[in-house]
Amino acid sequence: MPNIEDPYVEPTHPQERPLQSSNRFAFKEWGVICAALDSGRQSLILRKGGIHEGRDGFRVEHREFWLFPTEFHQQPGVLAAEAQPALEEWRAMESAAGMLLLRNYVVVEEVIEIRDESLLPRLLGLHLWSEQTLHDRFHYRAPGLFALLVRVHRRAEPLRVPQSPHFAGCRSWVDFPADFATNGLTPVLSDETHLEQMAAIRDHLRGATAVG
Repeated sequence: MPNIEDPYVEPTHPQERPLQSSNRFAFKEWGVICAALDSGRQSLILRKGGIHEGRDGFRVEHREFWLFPTEFHQQPGVLAAEAQPALEEWRAMESAAGMLLLRNYVVVEEVIEIRDESLLPRLLGLHLWSEQTLHDRFHYRAPGLFALLVRVHRRAEPLRVPQSPHFAGCRSWVDFPADFATNGLTPVLSDETHLEQMAAIRDHLRGATAVG
């Protein structure tokens, strides 16, 4: 079971829980998925964990974080056919050489652990992984997968952070040398649309285990 910091009670309104004023933690995710989250196409992050996650595997260490876009593992065949628009968006907004651009800030509203393989088809259309990628990730090491239900925010102008060897490695979490202020962020989806998406995802995953 993941180690959830800052126990969280889901609000009835998505703006009842104020954002942290600043944050130095980031979550690594494929750039194409970051583009889908930024556009509002996706409000779900799926995670198994990287090879450096440790013996206990992936943990939701932070309920709020910056999105750290990466191309690691991003190869043909790992994405669904409908990912093409997000892939083109990502290529158009890729970082300049030597710089990391932080555009999005994420709040995790719920963590669901999927242990029943029969639930996987219900995820189709909610994410951009291919069916084979979903199957492979579910069965990697031990059967199971974490689904993070998230609300995504966008900066008007991205933060520019110099790349560093400290950020390297197949791991989910990165800590920056300093905190970045979260003021001026705008949700990518309206409150109404966000609540509709959260309800739809929870309905699709009925029968899975909410763990945070």
